[in-house]
Amino acid sequence: MEQTLVLIKPDALQRGLSGTIIARLESRGLKLVALKLMQVGSDLALQHYGEHAEKSFFKGLVKFITSSPIIAMVLEGNEAVAIVRSSMGETNPKNADPGTIRGDFALDMGRNLIHGSDSIDSARKEIALFFADTEILNYQRGTDPWITEL
Repeated sequence: MEQTLVLIKPDALQRGLSGTIIARLESRGLKLVALKLMQVGSDLALQHYGEHAEKSFFKGLVKFITSSPIIAMVLEGNEAVAIVRSSMGETNPKNADPGTIRGDFALDMGRNLIHGSDSIDSARKEIALFFADTEILNYQRGTDPWITEL
């Protein structure tokens, strides 16, 4: 099964949208295998967003992600990366389709509520930044055979 990292960003947490976002992703059939409420420090923010270090928005991105707690989680399922990405909607909420998280709840690119890994390789790296192996659970749900054809 594929795993992906999802961050519920400070704006979503402050607006009380965390439960709604988690419920939408679980409703798609994705399995929650790790979850934590945390305050991102500067070092972790720099590691996580390092690929954007030379971009004009980098300092604001780091300042924002460290401004308030986030929820970090690992979701698992067939094609989890693609499922989360389509559920989130376009990065810029103005271009996000209705029915997506960003399309329904966001207006501004800098306050787009959620981060999801953009590839399987990125997911592996990002998960390792936010979670120790021992924090990721392996379990079966009674609904799994009703979600995924094995």
